[in-house]
Amino acid sequence: MKKLLLSAISLCFELAVQAEEKPNIIYILADDLGYGDVQSLNPKRGKIPTPHMDKVAADGMSFTDAHTTSSVCTPTRYSILTGRYSWRTKLQRHVLDGYGKPLITADRMTVPSLLRENGYTTAMIGKWHLGLGIGTIDGQKAKAKYGLKQKRNKGAFKPEELSNIDWKKPIGGGPVDLGFDSWYGIPASLDFPPYVWIRDRNWVGEGTHSKAFHRDGPASEDFEAIDVLGKLADESVKFIKEYKSDKPFFVYMPLPSPHTPIVPTSEWQGKSGLGDYGDFVMQTDDFVGQIVKALDESGLSEKTLLIVTSDNGCSKQADFKNLESMGHYASAQFRGSKSDIWEGGHRVPFLVKWPKVIKPGSVSDLLTCQSDLLATCAAIVEKELPENAGEDSENILPAFKEQKTTFSRKGIIHHSVSGHFAYREGDNKLILGYGSGGWSFPDEAKAIKLGAPKAQLYNLREDEGEKNNLYTEQPEIAQALLKQLELYVSSGASVAGKNSKNDAQIFIWKSRAKDKPKKEAPKPVQKEEVTK
Repeated sequence: MKKLLLSAISLCFELAVQAEEKPNIIYILADDLGYGDVQSLNPKRGKIPTPHMDKVAADGMSFTDAHTTSSVCTPTRYSILTGRYSWRTKLQRHVLDGYGKPLITADRMTVPSLLRENGYTTAMIGKWHLGLGIGTIDGQKAKAKYGLKQKRNKGAFKPEELSNIDWKKPIGGGPVDLGFDSWYGIPASLDFPPYVWIRDRNWVGEGTHSKAFHRDGPASEDFEAIDVLGKLADESVKFIKEYKSDKPFFVYMPLPSPHTPIVPTSEWQGKSGLGDYGDFVMQTDDFVGQIVKALDESGLSEKTLLIVTSDNGCSKQADFKNLESMGHYASAQFRGSKSDIWEGGHRVPFLVKWPKVIKPGSVSDLLTCQSDLLATCAAIVEKELPENAGEDSENILPAFKEQKTTFSRKGIIHHSVSGHFAYREGDNKLILGYGSGGWSFPDEAKAIKLGAPKAQLYNLREDEGEKNNLYTEQPEIAQALLKQLELYVSSGASVAGKNSKNDAQIFIWKSRAKDKPKKEAPKPVQKEEVTK
């Protein structure tokens, strides 16, 4: 009996130790923050002061070859939370708007659902932009009623005059239906209406006013874009300081900055000396500082894994010409910017601080992407991912410990705003397109006129700026990369041991109609098939 009791006590102690060793996890996702906007990553050509992100890097690890899975917003966020490339869904180019329907299905494992099942409190504070099930007064898809711009700022409207949204109905298909215990935030970017706060499944107010932070739409009377980042900071700090549970927490903090509208508050205006964008980056950096300070003051820093990153490269709305005239290069040494298939579109800051595990000031050149969060969290809680989850997610936990990191996948796939594909393996990168695949010069049409080859091949070790296209000179390398890309796309997964398939047909060549595989003629529908 005594031996049985001692065994039970020992087991309880081991379980308690295991629970204690699970770190809190905070994932801060800036919006449109370029690799070169973080000064520690771009010391020679970065002129915006980012002391708080630099401190995270100094106290932790900087990944110098980390990537988003897309060079724009919505698809990147899908991959972060699901560990799956978003082009495997119906969304194979561009982004959702503020009225979009849910992109993540209810039966799909997410980072928060995995962690909640394994003893975590999960919270989201910030921008969603993955679609919501918005209730409407007419049962139709949520939408704005346009033609009201001329009436803007002339007082309140009846809600139904601005949109068909029923502001009293609960919202479905959002964060709290996909693994988060709580959510406070906004539906999408601050240039996509509706401009109304949400808490959990409910609108906080009604869209009774017409406002435009680029796009016109319904807004709460007191909603102003310039206030959003500060409110999210307050909510995030409050969560940390008031957290009393013995359970570890996971907090996902997707920010609206420094994305457009570029609206630094008066406290930050003029601080950078580089204009509004530089000021807004500094305010974004201050958000990181507030989170670190709250962790320190709450005694949680030592047992918290903090990740700071961005959802894609810097946007041209930052005014590159003006910034570069003052010596600041938002994409650092890389070509392109947000939207592009070139490195500037998807190579991003990725800073990780975890005092109990990560050596201060360490640097990793591991080729990784943000889809790896799910498998890494599974490793932290010592759980195997099922066959139908994390199809493109690898565990990077060994890299935190400066141990050898072995992946089953050979490389990672990049994707641009227009749906153009690229595949990176080792030093080599194959782009299936003539030009940028995005908004940078030259786009596809201009590149074709300039006589560019149908694809691009770069050796990034020798040519970080992607200036020397080797596609016609090294066809054997291009063919090998293409074959591997085709396999990863068609098989439904890029990591081993998965049993999954894509949600839609995928064409990996997007440049011209003649480059695309021909669609098969639809088979005639038999009467018995209709009645099944």
